[in-house]
Parts: sequence; C-alpha cells; structure tokens
Amino acid sequence: MIKITENYAAHANIKPDHIAIIDEKESITYQEWHERVETSAQWLKETAHQQKRVAFLLSNGVPFLQMFAGAAAAGWTAVPLDPRWRHVECVEKLLLSQSDLVIIDDRFMKRFEKNKLDMPVFSLSEWEERMNLMTTVQTNKHDTKEDPVFYMGFTSGSTGSPKAFIRRQHSWIESFQMTASAFGITHKDHVLILGTLLSSHFLYGAISTLYFGGTVTLLEKFSPVKGKKVLEREGITAIYTVPTMTESLLKIDAFGDHPLLVISSGADWGISSKKQLVTNYPHVTFFDFYGTSELSFVSYLSSDDFLQKPHSVGRPFSTVQVEVRSADQTICQPYETGRIYVKSPMSFSGYLHEGKPPQEWLTVYDMGWLDEDGYLYMSGRENGMIVYGGLNIFPEEIERVLNKQPEVERSIVIGLPDPYWGEIPVAIIEKVQQTKTIREAVKEKLASYKVPKKWLVIDQMIETSGGKIARASMKKWAEEQLSCKQS
Repeated sequence: MIKITENYAAHANIKPDHIAIIDEKESITYQEWHERVETSAQWLKETAHQQKRVAFLLSNGVPFLQMFAGAAAAGWTAVPLDPRWRHVECVEKLLLSQSDLVIIDDRFMKRFEKNKLDMPVFSLSEWEERMNLMTTVQTNKHDTKEDPVFYMGFTSGSTGSPKAFIRRQHSWIESFQMTASAFGITHKDHVLILGTLLSSHFLYGAISTLYFGGTVTLLEKFSPVKGKKVLEREGITAIYTVPTMTESLLKIDAFGDHPLLVISSGADWGISSKKQLVTNYPHVTFFDFYGTSELSFVSYLSSDDFLQKPHSVGRPFSTVQVEVRSADQTICQPYETGRIYVKSPMSFSGYLHEGKPPQEWLTVYDMGWLDEDGYLYMSGRENGMIVYGGLNIFPEEIERVLNKQPEVERSIVIGLPDPYWGEIPVAIIEKVQQTKTIREAVKEKLASYKVPKKWLVIDQMIETSGGKIARASMKKWAEEQLSCKQS
C-alpha cells in the first residue's frame, strides 16, 4: 500500500539539499525532513506496539507537519486540535477521538493544568527534546498491506453535536493525482500556504506539495502584508487560499507580475473578485474548487472556465461522478435543482463510532443543479451550515450554548450573506430585554469565529404548522430587519 509519506526517502536521496519547508522559524531540506518524519514515526511505534491515535494542539510550523507526517508513516492516526477552540471544546474533541496521547504547544499548556487529561501529555518542547535523543533512523519501510486511518477531523451532524470523520491514506493518494493532473502542481513548485493547517484545505496543500517534492512555505498566521512580502521575495509559484484571504491580497496589490497559480476553496468566491483577479493580473491562473471534509475534491472551475460560466463551481474531477437528485431520488434534468450526490475514490471512510462504511454515493445535503455541459452550480446548504471565511459553522452548536442561558427561551442562528466573509452567523433570540450577558456567555464557550456577528431579538418566533421554528421564514425576517437598520 502506497503511503502519503512514501516519496520522502526518494526526495532525500535524489535532492537531499533541496528545501522542503520554510516556516517563520526555520528552513529544512528534504534530507532533514525525511529524517524528522522517520524519527517521529519511530518514537510513536516505540510508544505503543499497535496502531494508535495522537492528538496535537500546535500552531502552523514544521512541528505540526512533522507530527502529522510521522503519524502517517507509523500507521497512527493524527488528530489535529484547533488553538482557537476554547478549553471545553478541546477536551470534548479529545474525549470523542479517544486519543492515546497528546502533544501541546508550550503556549497552550496552561489551559490543561487545572483539568488533568486521562492520557499522556507532552509539551512541544518536551517532545522536541525526545526527538533529539532519538538516534536510530529507519529507512522509511513501515510495511503493511492495510490502509490505516491516518487523519481524524471534526464536523457536526444534524443535531449540531460534534462528529469525528476519518480518512484513509488511499483517499489522499487519489487526490494527489487530481492535484497533478487538474492543477498541474509538480516537484518544481514552491507553494505558499496562507492559512491554518487545521483547515484540511491548507493541510492538504502542504502535504501534497511534499509528496511531489516541491517546497512549502508556511505563515504562522495569515497576514496580507506578510503574504505580499513572501510573494515578492520567495519565488512562489502557487498559493493555497480562501476567498477572504484573496480579497485581502487584492486590496494591497499583492499579486505582483510573476506567473502564479491560485488554488482556492472553502467558501463562495464572489464573481467580482474573480473578475478583478483575471482582469488585473493576466499572469495569474486560478482554480476554484468545491469540496467538503467528507467528499474531498468534487468539482473545479479554472480561470478560463470562469469567463464562460462565472456562476458555476466547475466540472467534476475526472474520477468523480456527480448526480443531482430530487426528493424521490430520481435524477434531475439539467437546470433542475436537487440534492447533490457524489461517487468518488477520494471520499472519506465514515464517522468514528458509527460502525458502518459510507455508502457508494454520498451527500452532505448541498443543493444545486447541473447544466447541459455537466458544470455544477450551488443553490444552498440543505442543513443550514454557515461558511464564514472558509470556516464551517454549524448553527445547532451555537444554539445549544444559547439555549442553556437562563434568559433564553428559544433561539435560532442563521447565516446571512456578507461581501467579505461570504456568510456571517446571526443570532435571533426570543423575548429577551438585552443580549450583552448572553454574548459574553457565548464568547466564553465557543471559538471567536463561531460567535454571532449580529444579534436580533423577536417577540415570537415564526413557526411551522408542526410547531417548529421556521428557519426559512426567520432568515427572511432577519434580512428585512437588518435591511431596515441599514437604510
């Protein structure tokens, strides 16, 4: 079985001094990268003699990628945790993942001093010391005929409760082939990763580049000014981005005059912004792709395609089949809206603890249609998920926190369009005098990006005939209320 780390030994042998990764603290060659991944894998295998799970709470940098790749090489499962999560969120995800050990950046260790975790905990500095004491280096042979789970991420179900999705290595190997054939990424590329590695979009961008043998540059945290400086001096040939980052770079004229490939995903990218990039920077080629944590790559739109079909999210990747189905599961005609189903070798392997593999045809309850040429168009999210600057926000998760507050009888969170963020979460609360204390409570419980950006109060929720809150009607009401306030 081919692994996502399989090529590191060859890269180290053929071009040992070629730069693999540049972060804001160091620059390492492929020889060093190969040795670090092998050392990490060996340490994990010595820690336990069977496949295990390692969680880590780390910022963008070489150690993050080293732990992720080391776990994959050892046959372990990597469980990245988001530093933006509150302590209670981190503990919740750790318990859900049933991780066997956790590595935490020294800056975040204080979060876990009061509540001891029932698993071995290493600070980043302690782990690095252990790596330095390791002397034996393997030869990248971790033979197994199996395809172990190598990556666990988190999403939410229809109830808003967190769910852990799992992914096997073959799914990313298949995705690497699509990156090469559709986007043209090769070992010659120097790729800038603009965002957090906690996003599978950016993590994939880094790991796929290392698989090909290119060079990865990481920003510890996105900054338009930093991004522009790197683009000016580092010889970058490609960037992974999301629309909000692209908008910020456009504002400061960061795209220079050198050929550049822009690979974007994670949220709706406005037509005016795409047009600005195409018009003002003819040396830039972009690919905007639609995908999800569960489905991986689904479809992609090139800058050339954009000129012909500006509203589309593109045509399916060559190994992907897409069907749009009506409520009775019949296949929709061109331009007929329905639920999107995907059949793909790149799909995930299911959810942890569910005990059943995913079906051949999968849906994440996105709605859309296909045109007569097979290009896909999105009309909305059936489950109400909000995509805020490339980050997924599930309304039910915020509503659970809101409804626990003593002042709140009922609440609803909906997503409204925003020219910069794509969508923003808006909270509507029934029968309260003021929202200040409620806001503070939410800020304490949830990551900052999940906190509603606008707050509205209503005397009585609009209900369906069955007595449930009518989400569509409430969304329309919120749009009208905010429109009145702005006028």
